[in-house]
Amino acid sequence: MLIEVVKSKIHQVKVTEADLHYVGSITIDEDLMEAANIVANEKVQVVNINNGERLETYVITGKRGSGEICLNGPAARRVAVGDTIIIMAYAIMSIDEARSFEPAVIFPDTETNKLL
Repeated sequence: MLIEVVKSKIHQVKVTEADLHYVGSITIDEDLMEAANIVANEKVQVVNINNGERLETYVITGKRGSGEICLNGPAARRVAVGDTIIIMAYAIMSIDEARSFEPAVIFPDTETNKLL
């Protein structure tokens, strides 16, 4: 049997942009992506702490060190600049693998979105 478990989590970052007219996705600072073990085009879940919205999209690599968190396309309607969000990615693995698996969880600075 296979189960889905949290693989990566960027805990509480602020939305820096919302671009309704972009093709879609979430742009994330490359430093944050690497620290959380998230890759370009990976499917992620975004949870908005301010309004309770949850959505799924894919990742676009943002400028390294910028603190950029930009919701693009229709997802831009589900956030406001300054909202605090959590970004999670999941992996499918066996129960035995899941028992010993350690997800990459990061806690960036809540004001700058930069690694501490």
